[in-house]
Amino acid sequence: MSASRDAQPVVELRGAAKVYANGTRALRPVTLAVAAGEFVTLLGPSGCGKTTLLQLIAGLVAPSEGTISLWGSSHDASGERGRRLGYVFQAPTLMPWARVASNVRLPLDLGGTPRGEGDEAAANALARVGLHGVDRHFPRELSGGMQMRVSIARALVTDPDLLLMDEPFGALDEFTRQKLDADLLAWWIERKLTVVFVTHSIQEAVFLSTRVLVMAARPGRLIADVAIPERHPRRAEFRGTAGYAAQCLALSELVAQASSPVAADG
Repeated sequence: MSASRDAQPVVELRGAAKVYANGTRALRPVTLAVAAGEFVTLLGPSGCGKTTLLQLIAGLVAPSEGTISLWGSSHDASGERGRRLGYVFQAPTLMPWARVASNVRLPLDLGGTPRGEGDEAAANALARVGLHGVDRHFPRELSGGMQMRVSIARALVTDPDLLLMDEPFGALDEFTRQKLDADLLAWWIERKLTVVFVTHSIQEAVFLSTRVLVMAARPGRLIADVAIPERHPRRAEFRGTAGYAAQCLALSELVAQASSPVAADG
């Protein structure tokens, strides 16, 4: 899957920074662009502002300075066909009292979609993430991996064009995580999505991404923009190649720099 870097960016930040009310400078000014069809991963140590940057893109928090645009417009213009946004949190954040179908259907219910249409869309989203026959279950009856699939189905039910994911697989075992990584790439290709993904895992970043943005902490800032040139689709065998190992090593060195006292003071 390829993306044109010359077309209007899906996401564009110009000097966007965040200082919280208590004076914490979470993010220095960031300027970046994400083109349609890219899979961009934010990678770095804890406290480097990855989640803050993702929340700025989503419009969940407002920048203290600078500007953020989606498809060349403000957040208010998102939601139209071709400009839909989906967000997946670190935890599944499912309503424990509601059945799976109701959890997945929630964004459509909030948007006023008729119940029958919403049920059909929820069933299709669950099928897309490989969950058949669980629509009447409660979240507590599902494994952690299945709950995260439900959360992803809820993000996909609105048929988004831009998918933002905040370390969604971090709490899962390695086998489940690698399976969901592969599934995510398949959804990305199938739906022609643009993805911005947060992770602490260098291996995951290399396997998934077209680009990796390395961040340093205190305050958060971008220190490197690394292309991952391996073609998609990527199979499990990619993890055993020399190219994969070389990319992991290069990113490991950058993350070590990002975590060093010099980087923290920079």
